[in-house]
Amino acid sequence: MDNQLLPMLLLLLLGASGFWGQGQDSEGPSRGLSEEEVHKEDGVLVLSHHTLSLALQEHPALLVEFYAPWCGHCQALAPEYIRAAALLAAESAMATLAKVDGPAEPELTKEFGVTEYPTLKFFRDGNRTHPEEYTGPREAESIAEWLRRRVGPSATRLEDEQGAQALIDAQDVVVIGFFQDLQDEDVATFLALARDALDMTFGLTDQPNLFEKFGLIKDTVVLLKKFDEGRADFPVDKELGLDLGDLSRFLVTHSMHLVTEFNSQTSPKIFAARILNHLLLFVNQTLAQHRELLAGFGEAAPHFRGQVLFVVVDVAVDNDYVLQYFGLKTEEAPTLRLVNVETTRKYSWAGNEPITSASVAAFCHAVLHGEVKPYLLSQEVPPDWDQQPVKILVGKNFEQVAFDETKNVFVKFYAPWCSHCKEMAPAWEALAEKYKDHEDIIIAELDATANELEAFTVHGFPTLKFFPAGPDQKVIEYTSTRDLETFSKFLDSGGELPVEEPMEEPAAPFPELMTNSTMGSKEEL
Repeated sequence: MDNQLLPMLLLLLLGASGFWGQGQDSEGPSRGLSEEEVHKEDGVLVLSHHTLSLALQEHPALLVEFYAPWCGHCQALAPEYIRAAALLAAESAMATLAKVDGPAEPELTKEFGVTEYPTLKFFRDGNRTHPEEYTGPREAESIAEWLRRRVGPSATRLEDEQGAQALIDAQDVVVIGFFQDLQDEDVATFLALARDALDMTFGLTDQPNLFEKFGLIKDTVVLLKKFDEGRADFPVDKELGLDLGDLSRFLVTHSMHLVTEFNSQTSPKIFAARILNHLLLFVNQTLAQHRELLAGFGEAAPHFRGQVLFVVVDVAVDNDYVLQYFGLKTEEAPTLRLVNVETTRKYSWAGNEPITSASVAAFCHAVLHGEVKPYLLSQEVPPDWDQQPVKILVGKNFEQVAFDETKNVFVKFYAPWCSHCKEMAPAWEALAEKYKDHEDIIIAELDATANELEAFTVHGFPTLKFFPAGPDQKVIEYTSTRDLETFSKFLDSGGELPVEEPMEEPAAPFPELMTNSTMGSKEEL
């Protein structure tokens, strides 16, 4: 064979075998992505295990959604994801959105550890081995802003008073880092926080004239807002430096209004504030005499900034689940409740005096100093609570039944809205029917959204606990399979757990009170 023809023949053979993808041309790996290799749907790249590498080569900043066609959360995200892609395309931003059908691409889901849908991962500069997990809000503007702050600066460099004022005027909440040395590691901490605090605008300066303008003599992070106090300063500790966690808590706390009205938009910030004590004023805002109470309520709030979060709940709108959580009825407004979201302990307003600035402050002080006892919700004991195979327990009869030394008591703690509870209900009914003639066994259930217990707190639904007979008040948590056969084995063995694979985590409690910005979230109240 002619030696001059050999290289050409090899190239043709390699091209025909699809060595570089489609085998239709000879441009090599550096060529752009053709429509045949990677196509778009509504501005979003559609990738497979064949084309992901090519996309990483072509796009230095790539956000990839792993989705499942049957996933409801994925379907809800889809229009927001498409709109985010359009926003970035309109700005000619150096970031691209893509998606992968996870069930159809098991190699990729295994490679990137995808265990739930949707999962979003951010790839930078073609790095396939260490993508960043996207954990931000799943609305279009937030997705776009999250990417902007990764492909561009997360804080605006301020050089003069005019630039600083323009930034401040443009937003309700602005955070400016004043650092005498922009090479200091504290600046890196500040910029890292700015990348993820999407609901605030950040600026950065080292200019002496701006230090003087804002009355500063040392490194300080300043939060400026168009409401309440107007300004809050966070001095940088000269010895310890800037702590990311402390600064984050400071900004979340001080970026909130002193009084926040509870609704679907504000609830994420309420629970992200990491303030353990929440004081709720329940009012009917259609009534003038109720609206008049808001002024006094707000006047008490500044004294408890960072200690107690002041929240208004309007009973005239769809907040029934909040009322239910506190065991309240609409006609009981106006009233106050304070809850510690870590312990879930609730404290009730006595209601013997008007709601004023002074009385609200006194109530907060009394709770914080342990002068008010928490209350426990309980329904009344139904007259026929023990007439059916499944016995009905409430807060008022729980201890009497569960800790009866002569009985083995198996209790389901449920929520009426919980899908997992509804799924296992037939098996629980069948179990009760099977053991109804066993005098030493009681199968019971308790609505844990309407009844609270002093002995322990229920954190998820359904929760199953076994209280064996005897004087020790022993409690055994049941975490195995939820079917009649396994329940029966558990009871017959006196509370020994069968060796089974662990169940999935139960649904989290009170989902309506949780952040709505993270789909599928299991965070607790």
